[in-house]
Amino acid sequence: MSRSKLIPDPVVFVSIRALLVLSGERGASFGAVARATGLAAPTLVQRYGSQEGMVRAALLDGWDVLEQATDAAEGLSDLSVKGAHMLLKALADVSGDGSVLPLLVRHLDDPTLRQRAMAWRTRVEQALALRLGGSAKGREAAALLFAAWQGQMLWQDAGDKGFKLKDAVKRLT
Repeated sequence: MSRSKLIPDPVVFVSIRALLVLSGERGASFGAVARATGLAAPTLVQRYGSQEGMVRAALLDGWDVLEQATDAAEGLSDLSVKGAHMLLKALADVSGDGSVLPLLVRHLDDPTLRQRAMAWRTRVEQALALRLGGSAKGREAAALLFAAWQGQMLWQDAGDKGFKLKDAVKRLT
């Protein structure tokens, strides 16, 4: 039985990101991705050119997925202090795609990926500031809240829940 060549890129990218989370760049070889997806390694080479190109494409797709999730989260969260908490909670739930956010921010040596990260951070901070009143104080609180949320996301895999995000929102507003 021959392997399917019809697996769409987004499905392949989810597998690549999962391999990156589990084993790092070396774990996302053409052979490993071929085993995970059922595509032949030469098909992957034909699609992406190189292992680096394949990983970069999966990371760029990860930013697309996160930006779409951010659209949805912004649409579901009120323009209120409670809405700021709802926004971050929704984004934390989406980031569960193989710990996509921590994975994406580990690859900031690529200028395009760094630019995507910075634009997303600015967007989330602006969305938070809007929910925290939009003033200079709201923008400052949004930046602090974003940093606290990112710290919590980073350390939760180590088993430390630390503070409750809703408590941080209350203290900053």
